[in-house]
Amino acid sequence: MAKMFFDDDADLKYLQDRTIGIIGYGNQGQAQGLNLRDSGAHIIVGNVSDDSADAAKADGFEVYSITVAAQKADILFLLIPDEFLPKVYSDHIAPYLRPNMVLNFASGYNIAFKCITPPPQVDVILVAPRMIGKGVRDTFLRGTGFPSLLAVHQDASGNALAIALALAKGIGSTHMGAVLSSFEEEAIIDLFSEQSGDLYFPRLMFETLVESGFDPDVVLLELYASGEMSEIYAAARDMGLWGQLKLHSRTSQYGQQITSQMFSNPGAVKDNLRQVVEHIRSGEFSREWTREQESGFVNLVKVTNENLQHPMQKAENRLYRLLGRRDKDLDSADWLQVKEE
Repeated sequence: MAKMFFDDDADLKYLQDRTIGIIGYGNQGQAQGLNLRDSGAHIIVGNVSDDSADAAKADGFEVYSITVAAQKADILFLLIPDEFLPKVYSDHIAPYLRPNMVLNFASGYNIAFKCITPPPQVDVILVAPRMIGKGVRDTFLRGTGFPSLLAVHQDASGNALAIALALAKGIGSTHMGAVLSSFEEEAIIDLFSEQSGDLYFPRLMFETLVESGFDPDVVLLELYASGEMSEIYAAARDMGLWGQLKLHSRTSQYGQQITSQMFSNPGAVKDNLRQVVEHIRSGEFSREWTREQESGFVNLVKVTNENLQHPMQKAENRLYRLLGRRDKDLDSADWLQVKEE
């Protein structure tokens, strides 16, 4: 059973007289930076000169290049996307690391799969919010907090866990609860949740119903376009997956638990899920993803274009125009802008 930490387990004194550098002022960088400043920490921002840097200045932060921020800060929040972080780290951060500095990751990916290997004289910790950036800020302001995963990969100072807890408290996470994990566990579970069929299974449902003679617009509204599923998952968040069933009719409760038992068979489906886990754990996914980046994302663009030509997407384009949600068809990967921070 995972160990959880709350406000009384964390002490902000571990952030006193330290400068925290937020590297990458995107949605998470902005939210965590503002929360930490409200908690009394001294924050600077390291970012390339772009709209994010302008936003940081507008929020009242001192903004520097990533190189300068790495030189000035004692604790670095590495909030750049996983695929770009290794190069940014090697070019702009690694040369300026000093004994007892702290590298705080929000994702376990680059440590778990050895894309980055920090020197032994620095603390290497993970504070990974299980919440989007907007939620990190909003729940902090409401005083409810949000859950995070914590991990210590390297404890050079002897206080790495205490520092991680202080940072988690500073961003508002220990108010709800921070869970002790590991870099590998965070990375594997996060990747698994993205790779277990959330896009393709609803499409199979769409194909089955349309092939059975039902109107594509009505099918899409039932599957996700109405927004009902987001309300169901919000209820599951608050009441539990089975607890939220009390909000459904008895007919729905019966169908979800009795008829759909055919999908609970742990045979072929579970075997496929185990293959996903092993593909990630073995490092093969990381190697595959690295090759994809080096190719200029050829396969990602190709499969996105193919998926956007599927009949389900064409039906969605039509329905979303009727609903006023879209004035231009989403039919090519031109929108897939791959750029460095």
